Formats: sequence, structure tokens, C-alpha cells
Amino acid sequence: MEENRFKGYRGIGKAVLEQHNVGVWSDVKVESTRGRFEGLILPRSVTADEHHIVLKLVTGYNIGIAADTVTKITEQGRREAHYKISEQSFPTDPRKPNIVLLGTGGTIASRLDYRSGAVIPSFSPGELYGSVPELADTCNLRTEKLFGVFSENMGPEQYVVLANRIGEIIADGIDGIVVGHGTDTMHHTAAILTFMVQNPPVPIVMVGSQRSSDRPSSDAAVNLINAVRAASQGEMAEVLVCMFGPTSHQYCLLHRGTRVRKMHSSYRSTFRTLGDTPMASVDAHGIKPFRADFNHRRNDRNVTLNTAFEQRVTLLYYYPNMQPDIVDAIVEKGYRGIVIAGTGLGHINKPIYAAIKRATDAGVHIYMTVQTLWGFVQMYVYETGREIMSLGVIPAGNMLPEVAYMKLCWTLGQTDDRDEVRRIMLMPVADEITTREPYNGYLVFQGAIPEVQDFLRRVMR
Repeated sequence: MEENRFKGYRGIGKAVLEQHNVGVWSDVKVESTRGRFEGLILPRSVTADEHHIVLKLVTGYNIGIAADTVTKITEQGRREAHYKISEQSFPTDPRKPNIVLLGTGGTIASRLDYRSGAVIPSFSPGELYGSVPELADTCNLRTEKLFGVFSENMGPEQYVVLANRIGEIIADGIDGIVVGHGTDTMHHTAAILTFMVQNPPVPIVMVGSQRSSDRPSSDAAVNLINAVRAASQGEMAEVLVCMFGPTSHQYCLLHRGTRVRKMHSSYRSTFRTLGDTPMASVDAHGIKPFRADFNHRRNDRNVTLNTAFEQRVTLLYYYPNMQPDIVDAIVEKGYRGIVIAGTGLGHINKPIYAAIKRATDAGVHIYMTVQTLWGFVQMYVYETGREIMSLGVIPAGNMLPEVAYMKLCWTLGQTDDRDEVRRIMLMPVADEITTREPYNGYLVFQGAIPEVQDFLRRVMR
């Protein structure tokens, strides 16, 4: 019983709670040398130190109070938190489109585990949809949990299952598909799905959140609502990523699956289209396309599925002083493909040349991308680039490194013929290689620059 009352607390933290006759789930006022605080005492993580008391404030945020600064704790009651959200059956309206939400895990399907202090997969898709009743205004929603993993654990096993399930759902006559996914590798999955599920008749919209649903600043509900809007009302029958546009909840952006990347570790507006412009914005007023070059929704149930995937492919980020034994080791381990993220226009240092030649002579397929992310590989400009091409390295246009990696995995899953691999790699499926980048495809707001500051003063008054 005492263990539950002081769950996770030990040492000075536990002593302070005992002294003031309070425990976990006590609703308290805390006076300390650092100020006054009011909230709920939470359990401590099993891996945390003994020097702090964790309080969930009335705002919903959690803080740690150093135990040795506490002068008084007054209990006002107890209100044990319940984070379980019951699943609800959505009302069915035959006039509304039918949407399937596939759950794979990630923060959008997560809550805080106070035992470990970590965010863990918890909410089923049904719980998610029960917690966001606004979804019923847009569609008839059916949920299906395929996996319960964070996105770093997504891999070819999950990609194949997900792609095949999407194909089955399309054959069943659904009007749109939403895929709940962790944000860390969502751009990887968006790329491979674009190659595995080609020419779909309905939108396939990937969505995640940067902040879990138990946080007041969570973006989960807004992202999910807008993703369902895009899947049910949108005309873009492609693999798309739907996430916050600005840092606030004004609207979400729809990004093409082969031109999107996570660009910030914690901002809610982390996803950006690179080397191009986003496809559209979506909010409560509907979907506003920014461009017209997209595959339109169709009434048929036809889709091209190809779930080939070769796992012995790697992405090599070049750095100065890289040693040739790195490349030799990759070849010795039996890898069949290498995507290099080179410097500048697609360069590596001369000491690696011999190892690269040994690799291509051994049948390894090597493609060059740029670590600048924006821009094209241009290997005819400098002597370095021409030398590297003579070793058998093939420039990959303006493919993003992660996209090129996924496409090479997919391509080598189908063939090992050098000419055929090259043909597939360099034939665009969905703008992974473009003929040019728009002038407004590259825009960086750099703080303190006068024109940027002037712009911000005008538009963010």
C-alpha cells in the first residue's frame, strides 16, 4: 500500500511527501523557495533521481520541484488521473464517404507512461477516434490497428504488410485511407509506399503528431481531423503527409510522399516539402491546392502493387576524412546497393575512389545524392564529379537521400541487372526527381536578417 502511495519516490523525495502526509495522486498546493505551485503529484519514473517531486499543473504541463526547496505541502483532495479513453462507435451516414484509419503506432497513438517516464504506444485507433468526435462530421470512419510500434521500428516487414493491406482496402471500395504513423521516419514510409502502391484511385494520407495526446499542446487531434478531411474530401489520389503548416493550428499542409522530410526534432511544424512546393493546405474550410499536377481521385478500384524490397542497401553520409575501409566493409558484408549523400554537387574525397571502384566492380549499385537536401547532383561541373562517375557512381538528380535509399531498396528487390536498375531508379514515379526546382521551393527564414524581421512584423502582428 505504501509502495503505491509513494510510487517511484525514494530518498529525499519520499521523505518530503511523508513529512507532509501526501502521496501520489494527491491534489496539492506546494510552497517552495522557488515559488508556489498547484497541481497533482504524479508517480516518478523508475529511472528518475530521488531529488524531485513531479507535479502536473492545472495547465496540463508537468514540472519537477526540487525536494529540498519545499517548505509546505497542503493536500486539497485526491483525483487519480485516468488516461484511458473508451472506444466509441461512430454514427453512420450513407451520404458521407467511408474512410479507413490504419494504426501503426507513434506519438499520435501514444500516452505518457508514468512508470518509465517514457511515451509509449497505447491508444488504439478506436480510442483515438473516440477522443476526436469531430471526425464524425466528415466521414464514416473504420479503424484498424496493424502495428503498435514507434516509427524507428518500422521496416520492410511492416512496409510490405501496410502496402498489401492498403491494396486490399482499395479493392473493397473505400473512399480514402489515413495511416497513423510516428513522425521520426514517416518520410521514409511515405517514400516506400509511393513506390509500392502506385496510381491509387483514392488519397492515402499519412499523419502523426509531435506531442502526445495527454499534452495540452498536442497536435494530434488537429492533424488527424485534417488528414481525414484530405482523405474523404480531397481530389489528390497519392501518398501524402498531413501535418501542421505553421507552428499554430491554423492549417495543415499536404506534402507529396517523395519530397517531404522531417526538419525539426520537436516543432509541431516539422515537416517541409524540399526542392518543391507543398501540394495543398487543409483546414476547417476545406482543401486549397497549391498546384494542379497531381493524380486525381477515380471511381475505379485499380492500383499497382509492387512490394519488392532488398534489405542489403545502405545510406552513406560522406564526411571529410572518410576512410576507404568503410566502403570495403559494406561490400564485404554483402550489401548490393549504396546511396551516397555527397557534399556540394555530389562529391567525395579521392582516397575513397579505389574502394568505390572495387565496389562497383563487385556489382554493387552506387547512386549519388546531395546532403544539402535542396538542389541537384551536378557531376559534370567539376573534375571530381566526372572522376566519380567514371568509377560507376550514378547521379540521382534531386532525389532526397532517404528517398533514393528507399527507391534503391525497392528497385534491387526486383532486379540486379545494372541497366534495368538504372532505368527504374532514374524514371520518376511521383516527382522524386523533378526537371527543375521552383524559385520558391527553397526558402529559409533566418532570424535577425532585416528583410525577414520586416516580413515577420508585417504578417505576425
